[in-house]
Amino acid sequence: MVLPEWAQGDLFRWVLLPVMIFLARIADVSLQTLRILFVSRANRILAPLLGFFEVLIWILVIGQIMQNLDNALCYIAYALGFAAGTWVGIVIEDKLAYGQRVLRIITQAESADLIRNLRQQGFGVTVMEANGARGKVQVIDTVVRRADLHRVSKMIKRHHPKAFYSVEDIRSVSAGVFPLRKQLFTRKYIKRKSLFGRLKFYIRWMFRRP
Repeated sequence: MVLPEWAQGDLFRWVLLPVMIFLARIADVSLQTLRILFVSRANRILAPLLGFFEVLIWILVIGQIMQNLDNALCYIAYALGFAAGTWVGIVIEDKLAYGQRVLRIITQAESADLIRNLRQQGFGVTVMEANGARGKVQVIDTVVRRADLHRVSKMIKRHHPKAFYSVEDIRSVSAGVFPLRKQLFTRKYIKRKSLFGRLKFYIRWMFRRP
Protein backbone atom coordinates (compact mmCIF):
# COMPACT_ATOMS: atom_id res chain seq x y z
CA MET A 1 0.00 0.00 0.00
CA VAL A 2 1.45 3.34 -1.12
CA LEU A 3 0.97 6.10 1.44
CA PRO A 4 0.28 9.69 0.33
CA GLU A 5 3.20 12.07 0.41
CA TRP A 6 2.05 13.86 3.57
CA ALA A 7 1.99 10.54 5.47
CA GLN A 8 5.61 9.76 4.62
CA GLY A 9 7.20 12.78 6.27
CA ASP A 10 8.86 12.98 9.67
CA LEU A 11 6.04 15.12 11.11
CA PHE A 12 3.49 12.39 10.50
CA ARG A 13 5.75 9.56 11.65
CA TRP A 14 7.08 11.10 14.85
CA VAL A 15 4.21 13.37 15.91
CA LEU A 16 0.85 12.75 14.21
CA LEU A 17 1.01 8.95 14.16
CA PRO A 18 1.79 8.56 17.90
CA VAL A 19 -0.97 11.06 18.72
CA MET A 20 -3.44 9.15 16.54
CA ILE A 21 -2.46 5.86 18.20
CA PHE A 22 -2.83 7.45 21.63
CA LEU A 23 -6.33 8.77 20.87
CA ALA A 24 -7.46 5.56 19.17
CA ARG A 25 -6.25 3.53 22.15
CA ILE A 26 -8.26 5.75 24.50
CA ALA A 27 -11.33 5.10 22.36
CA ASP A 28 -11.01 1.32 22.19
CA VAL A 29 -10.15 0.84 25.88
CA SER A 30 -13.08 3.06 26.88
CA LEU A 31 -15.34 0.94 24.68
CA GLN A 32 -13.90 -2.16 26.33
CA THR A 33 -14.83 -0.86 29.78
CA LEU A 34 -18.40 -0.17 28.67
CA ARG A 35 -18.63 -3.52 26.87
CA ILE A 36 -17.67 -5.37 30.06
CA LEU A 37 -20.34 -3.39 31.91
CA PHE A 38 -23.03 -4.43 29.45
CA VAL A 39 -21.82 -8.03 29.36
CA SER A 40 -22.28 -8.18 33.13
CA ARG A 41 -25.84 -6.90 32.60
CA ALA A 42 -26.50 -9.48 29.83
CA ASN A 43 -27.21 -6.75 27.27
CA ARG A 44 -27.19 -8.76 24.03
CA ILE A 45 -27.33 -5.74 21.72
CA LEU A 46 -24.97 -3.10 23.05
CA ALA A 47 -22.24 -5.49 24.24
CA PRO A 48 -21.60 -7.07 20.77
CA LEU A 49 -21.95 -3.68 19.06
CA LEU A 50 -19.35 -2.05 21.29
CA GLY A 51 -17.13 -5.13 20.89
CA PHE A 52 -17.22 -4.74 17.09
CA PHE A 53 -15.98 -1.14 17.17
CA GLU A 54 -13.49 -1.92 19.94
CA VAL A 55 -11.78 -4.66 17.93
CA LEU A 56 -11.97 -2.63 14.70
CA ILE A 57 -10.09 0.27 16.28
CA TRP A 58 -7.57 -2.11 17.88
CA ILE A 59 -6.80 -3.79 14.54
CA LEU A 60 -6.22 -0.43 12.86
CA VAL A 61 -3.87 0.63 15.66
CA ILE A 62 -1.90 -2.63 15.61
CA GLY A 63 -1.62 -2.38 11.83
CA GLN A 64 0.03 1.03 12.11
CA ILE A 65 2.41 -0.17 14.82
CA MET A 66 3.46 -3.19 12.73
CA GLN A 67 4.29 -0.84 9.87
CA ASN A 68 6.43 1.31 12.16
CA LEU A 69 8.27 -1.19 14.34
CA ASP A 70 11.32 1.08 14.56
CA ASN A 71 9.28 3.98 16.00
CA ALA A 72 9.53 3.80 19.79
CA LEU A 73 7.05 6.66 20.19
CA CYS A 74 4.31 4.40 18.83
CA TYR A 75 4.91 1.93 21.66
CA ILE A 76 4.84 4.70 24.25
CA ALA A 77 1.67 6.18 22.74
CA TYR A 78 0.04 2.72 22.76
CA ALA A 79 0.81 2.20 26.45
CA LEU A 80 -0.19 5.73 27.45
CA GLY A 81 -3.41 5.38 25.47
CA PHE A 82 -4.24 2.18 27.34
CA ALA A 83 -3.71 3.87 30.71
CA ALA A 84 -5.66 7.00 29.72
CA GLY A 85 -8.44 4.90 28.16
CA THR A 86 -8.84 2.95 31.40
CA TRP A 87 -9.29 6.20 33.32
CA VAL A 88 -11.69 7.65 30.72
CA GLY A 89 -13.73 4.43 30.73
CA ILE A 90 -14.10 4.57 34.50
CA VAL A 91 -15.20 8.22 34.33
CA ILE A 92 -17.76 7.49 31.60
CA GLU A 93 -19.11 4.47 33.46
CA ASP A 94 -19.41 6.51 36.65
CA LYS A 95 -21.19 9.37 34.85
CA LEU A 96 -23.65 7.02 33.19
CA ALA A 97 -24.50 5.47 36.59
CA TYR A 98 -26.04 2.48 34.85
CA GLY A 99 -27.89 -0.20 36.80
CA GLN A 100 -29.46 -0.66 40.23
CA ARG A 101 -28.13 -1.21 43.73
CA VAL A 102 -29.53 -2.83 46.86
CA LEU A 103 -29.12 -0.53 49.85
CA ARG A 104 -29.39 -2.27 53.24
CA ILE A 105 -29.54 -0.09 56.35
CA ILE A 106 -29.20 -1.51 59.87
CA THR A 107 -29.91 0.81 62.78
CA GLN A 108 -30.87 0.63 66.45
CA ALA A 109 -32.33 4.13 66.43
CA GLU A 110 -35.92 4.96 65.59
CA SER A 111 -36.07 5.13 61.79
CA ALA A 112 -39.67 6.17 61.11
CA ASP A 113 -38.58 9.57 59.76
CA LEU A 114 -36.04 8.01 57.41
CA ILE A 115 -38.56 5.45 56.13
CA ARG A 116 -41.20 8.11 55.61
CA ASN A 117 -38.72 10.37 53.81
CA LEU A 118 -37.59 7.57 51.50
CA ARG A 119 -41.16 6.70 50.60
CA GLN A 120 -42.05 10.34 50.04
CA GLN A 121 -39.16 10.54 47.58
CA GLY A 122 -40.61 7.60 45.66
CA PHE A 123 -38.34 4.77 46.85
CA GLY A 124 -39.71 1.36 47.72
CA VAL A 125 -38.79 0.39 51.30
CA THR A 126 -38.94 -2.97 53.07
CA VAL A 127 -38.55 -2.91 56.87
CA MET A 128 -37.73 -5.93 59.05
CA GLU A 129 -37.16 -6.36 62.78
CA ALA A 130 -33.99 -8.31 63.64
CA ASN A 131 -31.55 -9.04 66.46
CA GLY A 132 -28.02 -7.69 66.17
CA ALA A 133 -24.90 -8.06 68.30
CA ARG A 134 -26.14 -5.34 70.67
CA GLY A 135 -29.86 -6.01 70.72
CA LYS A 136 -32.84 -5.34 68.50
CA VAL A 137 -32.30 -3.49 65.25
CA GLN A 138 -34.30 -2.47 62.21
CA VAL A 139 -33.19 -3.67 58.78
CA ILE A 140 -34.27 -1.39 55.93
CA ASP A 141 -33.91 -2.64 52.37
CA THR A 142 -34.42 -0.54 49.28
CA VAL A 143 -33.48 -0.98 45.62
CA VAL A 144 -32.31 2.26 44.05
CA ARG A 145 -31.00 3.30 40.69
CA ARG A 146 -27.30 3.90 40.79
CA ALA A 147 -27.88 7.50 39.74
CA ASP A 148 -29.90 8.00 42.96
CA LEU A 149 -27.41 6.28 45.28
CA HIS A 150 -25.62 9.46 46.37
CA ARG A 151 -28.92 11.20 47.17
CA VAL A 152 -30.15 8.29 49.29
CA SER A 153 -26.79 8.04 51.10
CA LYS A 154 -27.07 11.70 52.07
CA MET A 155 -30.57 11.08 53.44
CA ILE A 156 -29.26 8.21 55.59
CA LYS A 157 -26.40 10.30 56.98
CA ARG A 158 -28.78 13.16 57.73
CA HIS A 159 -31.24 11.00 59.69
CA HIS A 160 -28.84 8.39 61.15
CA PRO A 161 -25.19 9.46 60.97
CA LYS A 162 -24.04 6.33 62.85
CA ALA A 163 -26.20 3.81 61.00
CA PHE A 164 -24.53 0.84 59.30
CA TYR A 165 -25.44 0.43 55.65
CA SER A 166 -24.13 -1.62 52.76
CA VAL A 167 -24.48 -1.35 49.00
CA GLU A 168 -24.77 -4.43 46.81
CA ASP A 169 -24.77 -4.70 43.04
CA ILE A 170 -27.65 -6.51 41.33
CA ARG A 171 -27.84 -7.77 37.77
CA SER A 172 -31.44 -6.84 37.06
CA VAL A 173 -34.85 -6.23 38.63
CA SER A 174 -38.22 -7.36 37.34
CA ALA A 175 -40.32 -4.81 39.20
CA GLY A 176 -40.03 -2.23 41.93
CA VAL A 177 -40.88 1.22 43.19
CA PHE A 178 -38.61 4.00 41.94
CA PRO A 179 -38.86 7.79 41.77
CA LEU A 180 -40.50 8.94 38.55
CA ARG A 181 -38.05 10.07 35.91
CA LYS A 182 -38.40 13.37 34.15
CA GLN A 183 -40.30 13.14 30.89
CA LEU A 184 -37.95 12.25 28.05
CA PHE A 185 -37.20 14.61 25.17
CA THR A 186 -39.19 17.61 26.31
CA ARG A 187 -37.59 20.74 24.89
CA LYS A 188 -37.75 22.63 28.16
CA TYR A 189 -35.97 19.82 30.02
CA ILE A 190 -33.24 19.30 27.40
CA LYS A 191 -32.55 23.02 26.91
CA ARG A 192 -31.67 23.41 30.59
CA LYS A 193 -28.79 20.97 30.23
CA SER A 194 -25.22 21.78 29.21
CA LEU A 195 -23.65 20.13 26.15
CA PHE A 196 -22.13 17.38 28.31
CA GLY A 197 -25.40 17.04 30.21
CA ARG A 198 -27.33 16.53 26.97
CA LEU A 199 -24.84 13.93 25.76
CA LYS A 200 -25.10 12.09 29.08
CA PHE A 201 -28.90 12.31 28.91
CA TYR A 202 -29.09 10.77 25.44
CA ILE A 203 -26.57 8.02 26.25
CA ARG A 204 -28.41 7.07 29.44
CA TRP A 205 -31.69 7.04 27.51
CA MET A 206 -30.21 4.63 24.93
CA PHE A 207 -28.81 2.37 27.68
CA ARG A 208 -31.89 2.43 29.89
CA ARG A 209 -33.79 -0.72 30.79
CA PRO A 210 -37.53 -0.92 30.12
